[in-house]
Amino acid sequence: MARKKKRNNELYGIIGLGRFGTALAQALAENGREVMVVDRDQTKINLAAAYTNNAYRIDELTREKLESIGMQNCDVVIICIGEKVDTSILTTLTVLRMGVKRVIAKAQSEEHGEVLTTLGAEVVYPEKDMAIRLANKIIAPNVLEYISLSDEVDIMEIALTNKVRNKTVLEVNLRGNFGLNIIAVKHNGALTTEITPSTRFSEGDTVTVIGRTEQIHRFETYLQV
Repeated sequence: MARKKKRNNELYGIIGLGRFGTALAQALAENGREVMVVDRDQTKINLAAAYTNNAYRIDELTREKLESIGMQNCDVVIICIGEKVDTSILTTLTVLRMGVKRVIAKAQSEEHGEVLTTLGAEVVYPEKDMAIRLANKIIAPNVLEYISLSDEVDIMEIALTNKVRNKTVLEVNLRGNFGLNIIAVKHNGALTTEITPSTRFSEGDTVTVIGRTEQIHRFETYLQV
């Protein structure tokens, strides 16, 4: 029977329960999102029952079978089939033709990603993204979290040092000196986005900033000097 989503509750479809797909489905469910999962392995489907009532075993990812469980009712479908490129591409095309508003697909290579993008899907590179995040943490130990918005613009959460202790936002002047904009400040575990020129930094605070990659690294280097 086709699954219909509850009113005012977005439904997320996950196709492929490998390590990436399973972790994604569990994280969405833990954050209160309604999740529908699909895989050909019955064991994985049985395990998925721990976090969703909408787990379906499908051996062939045809439009008919996906529509029979209500995949077309999903607001977002994430296709986590990176290893079998042909299956990934065909499934992405099928889901897009079903009229799903937003389709995200995992890619194993730039070439794979280019095809998926051409079809109309958003593309993620889990292994590449994780490697970049790890590299940034190794190179810049004060970087706690990292999100790349493009090849040139990043968002980073950075741990502050005594270099800026007791200084205000105005005194440090991240925008003027480094070309960075502050998104949030965390002090004693409390996060705030209400930042004024008089907001004062303490050692151990973190700031989340957005800006060009080289500008962020310049600020991180400044904190170490």
